[in-house]
Amino acid sequence: MNINKITILSLVTLVLFSCGKEAKEVTNNEPAIKVVVNGLATNNSEFITASGKTEAESSANLSTRMMGYVTKVHVKTGQKVGAGQLLVSINSSDLEAKKAQVDASILQATAAYNNAKKDYDRFVNLFAQQSASQKELDDMTSRVEMAKAGLAGAKQMRNEVMAQFSYSNITAPFSGEVTNTFIKEGDMANPGMPLVSLEGASRMQVTAMVSESDITKITNGMPVKIMVKSLNKEVSGKVSEVSGSAKNTGGQYLVKVTLNSNDKSILSGMFVNVQFPISNTTKSEITVKSDKVMVPESALVKQGQLTGIYTIANGKTAILRWVRTGKTYDNQVEVLSGLSANEQYIVSSEGKLYNGAKVSIN
Repeated sequence: MNINKITILSLVTLVLFSCGKEAKEVTNNEPAIKVVVNGLATNNSEFITASGKTEAESSANLSTRMMGYVTKVHVKTGQKVGAGQLLVSINSSDLEAKKAQVDASILQATAAYNNAKKDYDRFVNLFAQQSASQKELDDMTSRVEMAKAGLAGAKQMRNEVMAQFSYSNITAPFSGEVTNTFIKEGDMANPGMPLVSLEGASRMQVTAMVSESDITKITNGMPVKIMVKSLNKEVSGKVSEVSGSAKNTGGQYLVKVTLNSNDKSILSGMFVNVQFPISNTTKSEITVKSDKVMVPESALVKQGQLTGIYTIANGKTAILRWVRTGKTYDNQVEVLSGLSANEQYIVSSEGKLYNGAKVSIN
């Protein structure tokens, strides 16, 4: 019985050994997959990328300085308006009453001035004929000056009231598009409360946030490239403003970029990537700056929530390396970790790759 067990065990061992040897021979005999590799991963590619968002160069949230009920909203969201067009009307019955009072004051002051002026002219003639004293002439001069000042004051009060009317009739400060209305008829408008949001029809601009390590390399007038993610479109622009403080922006520096052309397909609020060239920066500065690398998006492998890239081991084996990616720009993906700048990786292959596959480099 023991002899039979030994014999069976020996046979099983022999079969397993033979199968293992045969499997190994099959694996070794598989043809190598031809692949294309790049020389080295690109370290920072002599540009800085930053995320941003498009907005109109001219934009405003319109409000009022007076309190009153909204009598009519003359526009709707998305409507095109011209400069000076009436947008919102606020009840101004109290201003109408003040205006009537001021107009009455002007009439009274005008009559008083005209009367004083006639008396003054009469006393000037009497004084020339030596029929009036110097004191009488001085008194009439003071009277006409006081009447003149009273009339000027009444007119200035009217100007003040008329200025208040501009806050009861909200008009567009520039041509553009209504992007939002915050009130409706019957609402109470309060001083400083936004009523209508308006964006100009001029060129678009991009606001981007740049880190403190990169801001010193960005200057006014610098030409840049802008990738609009949702449209998969690249446009050109120019740096128009560079903030020198990150006090109120969470440690990031604000940079504004003006688009060179007015592309109607680019709408306000779209997310973009901005590429700032730093070709004057030396290679050593770039290397010290960061260990991030850029790889073609087509070279990456997606498996669920994981992202990987095939590297070369011993010049003949494909090894799948999991990486963490960052920003994407112009079909180039920033690799934050998992791949160093001195490692080769597979760009494309003539067959389906897998971890441990035999490969030959074209």
